[in-house]
Amino acid sequence: MGGGGNSAYGHKKFKRSKSHFADRITADGRDGWPVESGRYRLVVSRACPWASRAVISRRLLGLERALPMAVADPLQDDRSWRFTLDPGGRDPVLGIRYLAEAYEKREPGAPGGVSVPAIVDVPSGELVTNDYQQLTLDLATEWTALHREGAPDLYPERLRDEIDEVMAEVYQDVNNGVYRAGFASGQEEYEEACAGVFRRLEALAKRLAGQRYLVGDTITEADIRLFTTLVRFDPVYHGHFKCNLWKLTENPVLWAYARDLFQTPGFGDTVDFDHIKRHYYQVHSGINPTGIVPLGPDLAGWLSPHHREELGGRPFGDGTPPGPVAPHERVGPRGLPA
Repeated sequence: MGGGGNSAYGHKKFKRSKSHFADRITADGRDGWPVESGRYRLVVSRACPWASRAVISRRLLGLERALPMAVADPLQDDRSWRFTLDPGGRDPVLGIRYLAEAYEKREPGAPGGVSVPAIVDVPSGELVTNDYQQLTLDLATEWTALHREGAPDLYPERLRDEIDEVMAEVYQDVNNGVYRAGFASGQEEYEEACAGVFRRLEALAKRLAGQRYLVGDTITEADIRLFTTLVRFDPVYHGHFKCNLWKLTENPVLWAYARDLFQTPGFGDTVDFDHIKRHYYQVHSGINPTGIVPLGPDLAGWLSPHHREELGGRPFGDGTPPGPVAPHERVGPRGLPA
């Protein structure tokens, strides 16, 4: 999710740009970036669904020590993502005020804006990649030597074709569909995108009515990618993006599925609803010019029983849940869970 041009949202046709920096960090280092513990820094915003995928994957796989994380302020200025949550307004490791500085160091004047998630090479201070589609797949497959003992297989080889197919549909109609609806500049454009969101959600609900997870009987990358949109649905997409045919809480299957994941270690303990709501409502001035952040919805329901365990399934397969969240990475007091 990038910054800049936020006042233009809703006034021109929305098109998501491809990641300009698509280098990969791999076990064999074929792009010049070998997997190496402590060498890189993952920069995220807890507001951003694309970045939240990486936060969840990193925690499930136990990569916290191998891949330290920087959290940007949910509110951007004209230079986009900034480190104003840190003492002195600088990232304590990279020593920079803005993520844009790492982009500039890699390629001055690079096109495409400044987006998260991003991985920065600490020794050089240069951006390595902002390829949000590939980044988490590489965490699951290229970083295996640094995974924790008991880490789940989030992208099992035998299921990859099915996972890829499901993820492509979810991306087109749900992950990106809510943005196409929310940033539409005309009625027809909006209605087409919004209808597509709910058609896909209804199809996913049918799929999930009889199985606990999207593909196979364990959590995979596909679940992570759907979850990051569902957890934002009622707080921001339903109202702010006008995706309001129904609320997530009004769909029994998807609401139970989302609560099941939220209550699974590695999911809900990475979610900060305060960051999410303030970012969308205060940064997207083109569609919410007052910057007023709504009080609702009530978040207590996220911790209510879901009964999805009755469908069977093994969340972590042959592995184990991640341990407690490190104190310095715990979600803020308004984030739920505390």
